[in-house]
Amino acid sequence: MNDLLLLAMLLGGPTHGYELKKRAGWVTGQPNLHNNLVYPLLGKFRKAGWISRKTSTGQRGQTREVYSLTAKGKAELLQRLNEFSAKDAASDGAFRLRVGMFSTFDADARGKILHVRDEFLQQREKKFVNLASAMQLGQWGGEVTSFLLRQVQAERKWISRLKRLSGATAK
Repeated sequence: MNDLLLLAMLLGGPTHGYELKKRAGWVTGQPNLHNNLVYPLLGKFRKAGWISRKTSTGQRGQTREVYSLTAKGKAELLQRLNEFSAKDAASDGAFRLRVGMFSTFDADARGKILHVRDEFLQQREKKFVNLASAMQLGQWGGEVTSFLLRQVQAERKWISRLKRLSGATAK
């Protein structure tokens, strides 16, 4: 998912590597993404022709590498974002990245993403309900299960709202 996130960050225009690390970290709720993750991915993207790189001078006179998304890179990003499998639906980050980029999708693609995630959550909800009724969880196990069930229910309610807001049509 980090590869999609970095490519998506370049949709906003040319950006230097350090800024990409900061933004990606902020979006994921982590500290800056590590150099050993970001720069090899940027190298892979350049090799594939998805991004270009220019050298520029920073505010303090230092040399910076500025990366830009190419047309080929944008097409690759959009294609990969549209591929939303059951495995992707199980990933909070993969789902939220796509929702954050819903403006790049048509109504059918938004609908498919929302439907696949909702199906995953529906199964998860059933598992929590079955777990709570089939086992003696004790006070604290019951608290955790109850909390997780409420999270799933809240997200399913949010998905219903997203379907209405986005004009989603696919199932």
